[in-house]
Amino acid sequence: MDLLDWHRGRLTSRRLAVLVKHMPRDSAVSRELDGDGAEWTVTDYLLAAVVDHLAAANWMFASVNTDEDSDPPEAPVAVPRPGDRTETEETPDEEPGPAQTPSRSELLRFFA
Repeated sequence: MDLLDWHRGRLTSRRLAVLVKHMPRDSAVSRELDGDGAEWTVTDYLLAAVVDHLAAANWMFASVNTDEDSDPPEAPVAVPRPGDRTETEETPDEEPGPAQTPSRSELLRFFA
């Protein structure tokens, strides 16, 4: 495929747009447009969600079954996904709020 064919009139703009839109995930155009997300498939996103849910379930179980005198377990950290902002990137409009982790009594009330 020669891109000069579009300039010469042998390739329509619509056909060129279709070719660019349906390029493979590992193409340079896809990586430039989607960033790291070009390498992630639906399966990768689903696996990350499964890991996050299992970590949350284990954390809830550990929180409910620990002694009240001991320190509560640390809340799990989500698997980083493409397009997620890092902690170093901050926007001036948003202010970080307090962590919203439920207490042991709130978890017991929820699951009781």
